Amino acid sequence: MPDAVGVKSLFASYDGKTVLDDVSFSIRRGDSFALLGPNGAGKTTLVSILCTLRLPDRGTAQVAGIDVVKQPTKARETIGVVFQDSSLDDRLSAWENLEFHGLVHGLAPKVRHERAEAVLALVELSDWADDIVRNFSGGMRRRLEIARALMHEPTILFLDEPTVGLDPQTRQRIWSYLDRLRRERHLTVLTTTHYIEEVEGADQVCIIDHGHIIAQGTPTELKAAHGSRWLHATPQDETVAAEIATAYPQIQRLGSGSLALPITDEALADTFLAQYRYRLEEIRFQEPTLESVFLALTGRELRDRANGQRDAQRSAGRRGGQR
Repeated sequence: MPDAVGVKSLFASYDGKTVLDDVSFSIRRGDSFALLGPNGAGKTTLVSILCTLRLPDRGTAQVAGIDVVKQPTKARETIGVVFQDSSLDDRLSAWENLEFHGLVHGLAPKVRHERAEAVLALVELSDWADDIVRNFSGGMRRRLEIARALMHEPTILFLDEPTVGLDPQTRQRIWSYLDRLRRERHLTVLTTTHYIEEVEGADQVCIIDHGHIIAQGTPTELKAAHGSRWLHATPQDETVAAEIATAYPQIQRLGSGSLALPITDEALADTFLAQYRYRLEEIRFQEPTLESVFLALTGRELRDRANGQRDAQRSAGRRGGQR
């Protein structure tokens, strides 16, 4: 059987600026595939192409063996999508949102009813089936969007930043639903996320930046190939930071104002601490993680994670607390 997703030599641009530059990868059926990258890396553009929402400049993209450019309608039958921004109709109830989605996909009345009941139970929203979505919290909306994406029983699920702004308990609950679906339905899941810790258990992790895929593999493979031990230090002031950056050209400046030094041997750490220990506000060591892999490959942290998280949390807060 063909791969769940196949992308070959994909190019895309906006206003003359290249957004995707010769992107190629494949996803096996039933795999969990994580796409990591900062804003502007090309993640959302890539997902939009796979979801048939925009055309590539050139190259090919297939889902379940179907060319998304040549057969977009057929391709849509195989995919479910949860967008970064909510696309629910908040004037309707949860049930009505699901009913409308079922109508769009041509599901018979009995099938629509059975599947709506099933997906609401899956995401623990059965008690709110008749409530207007406008009154839902951010977490409830996210769960309903996942339920809606599953109404027509897709074989591939695309999730664009599915848990941004949600509290840890709700995030964990959502990933539990998705893990259950993968086990029970052999569902293929492609996720873009800023929460690197959420993809530690992914089958494949793909790091993309400035439209290029710069690394791909299992979390273990990426850590072995690119991970390193880092010393994170927060200087007392900018003068100290500038002095350290000059003395250690390999050091990385992080958005939080701290510095990160890759530790190639213990002697390097000892020398650095002997020089600057008393001019630092904070010191910590970080063992190899996917975060350190991203830092090693791109020269920075996942830079917009905190800002995106705060914006989404403020928006969710205006709609009420998480439930």
